[in-house]
This record gives sequence, C-alpha cells and structure tokens, in this order.
Amino acid sequence: MANGPKKPTKPPIKPRVTPGERPRLKDIAYMTGLGVTTVSRALNDAPDIGQGTKERVRLVANQIGYRPNRAGVRLRTGKTNVICLILNAGDEGMGLMAPLISGISQFVGDTHYHLVVNPYGLDQDPLESVKYVVETGAADGVILSRTEPNDPRVRYLLEHRVPFATHGRTDMNLEHAYYDFDNERYTRMAVGLLQDRGRARISLIAPPATLTFSRHMVGGFRSEMKKNNLVDVDIENITTDSPYADIQTEIETLLATVNRPNGIICGSSDAAVATVAAIEKLGLKLGKDIDVVTKDSLGLLIKLCPNLIVIPENFRIAGKNLARSVIALINGEKPQDHQILYTP
Repeated sequence: MANGPKKPTKPPIKPRVTPGERPRLKDIAYMTGLGVTTVSRALNDAPDIGQGTKERVRLVANQIGYRPNRAGVRLRTGKTNVICLILNAGDEGMGLMAPLISGISQFVGDTHYHLVVNPYGLDQDPLESVKYVVETGAADGVILSRTEPNDPRVRYLLEHRVPFATHGRTDMNLEHAYYDFDNERYTRMAVGLLQDRGRARISLIAPPATLTFSRHMVGGFRSEMKKNNLVDVDIENITTDSPYADIQTEIETLLATVNRPNGIICGSSDAAVATVAAIEKLGLKLGKDIDVVTKDSLGLLIKLCPNLIVIPENFRIAGKNLARSVIALINGEKPQDHQILYTP
C-alpha cells in the first residue's frame, strides 16, 4: 500500500547573498531567524542580548563575511566604531610602535571596533592630528602617546568630551585615563643594579625633557644617585630621540675621556643598541669594562647581547589596557577608574 508522496525535506537556510554583493544585516537575520534590530544589537554587544545569541550572530556574520557599513552605522548611531591611535612616526625601530599596535589590535579585534593609526612626524605639531580626528568625527575614541606635563592634546580632548586614554601621564591635575610604566622606579632599579656590580660613575641617556616620563626617569636617577653618593656623568648632547649615529658618536666621545662612566642607563632599546656599538668600536668589553642597563620591549636585546642588564617593558600589555580603557569610556565609565601605573 502506497504511503503517499514524501514531504520534501526542508532545505538548509542559506544566505540570500548573490556573488559580489555585500552581506547585510537582513542576511544574518534571515539565517538566524532573528529580527534585524536584535542582530544589530548583538553585533554591538548590547547588554540586554544573551551571550548565546551574540555568539550565534557573530558566527553567522563571520561565515558570510559580513562587515558593517561605516557610513550607515554613522548615520544611524552617530558613531564610527573606530578607535584612533595617534602615534609619532619616530617611535618605530625596536621600541614602541609595533608591539603597541599589536596589543591594541588584539583587544579591539574581539569587539566591533576598528583601529586606525594616525602617525605624525617629530617636526609636526601633535595637536593638529588630534584636531583633525575630532573635527572630522573620524573616531569614537583616541589613544595618545608621548604625553607632556602640560599636554594641550589632553585639555583639547577633555574640552570636546572625546573619550581617550594616554600612554603616559601628565601633571595637569585633570582626570584622564592612562597606562604608564613607572620610569622613576626603572631608573632607581637600574642605579641599584649597577651599584651592585661596583659601578660608581653612571650616565643616563634620557628622553627629551619635554616629555613627562623623562621627568620621572631623570628624577628617579638623580635621587638614587644622590642617596648612594654616586657620580653622575652627565650626557647633554643627545636624548633617546636622537639619531642612532648621533648617539653612538656621543657615547664614543664620552667613553674616550679620562672621567668616563663605567655604567650607562638607557631610556630606550634603540639608545642601548647605539651604546653597545660605541663600546665595541672602542674595544671595551660590555660586562667587564662597563655595564649597560636598558628597557627591552621585544625581548630581543638580551638574546642578541647577553651581557646587557635588561628590565622588560611590555608595550603589548600597554596597548591592550589602553584599548580596554577607551572602549570602557565610550560606554560611559569614569576616567579615574582607568588609571594604571605598572611597576617593574
């Protein structure tokens, strides 16, 4: 006896996206069986949407290659979903730029925000880059580096109520989010390490005096040197911003004098590399004739030069914390709850 025609099996739900067409919110809604508004709120991590729903929506969005139309998002919400990192182009090399961007990107990658890097040169006014981002509405939040004690960028962003965090502190008595490395503690530690090795004549290659962390670094150095009755062999003609060749030449000149230092503290990895090059060129032995202490952000210097004394500074962790702070501020949290001073 015939059982009658079989009911057709229900085909799997497929996205209604033709080749070459940009996937849309309605495609995700169709595939998940949810409303377009719910999908949008899930992608924007709305607190009233369940975690399971958010994960299902994100999975489908990734499968079909959905990317939000920034122009549309801005028209609907007034937001760009962009975090802008305003960074000095001179911070590349072995120092800040790559690991900081990596840390920010790692955190931002798990959100609906995107990172845009806006570099400026050492000879350019850093405030102009900030004004451009604010006046054009190019980002919802900003991350700054190379902070100054009285930083006009901080005042400008506070006046315009733009969420931001700084890599470094200011002396302005204005509440703002920051992540900073304790550079005063760094030089105190460095002096102690050199003294333990019998070094009594010590020099510091410091950052430019206009930067806040230079004050911290120099202050810790001078205080520790005075406390232990050590000799400060002053370096006047270079900073950590000086070209590699200038640093090497200045250290060569310094080490050729009768009253040369037997210990050098470097404020950056690049300065340490130039210093080691100067030591080797003069035929001196690192770790025997002279010791060098440096910060190392990549973990490479100690491998390349085992006789260096290294104190790590992790810019990737700094980047993650800065990104976390800016997004928290965008969501309404207070700046004073996002002030971190990392002690080495």
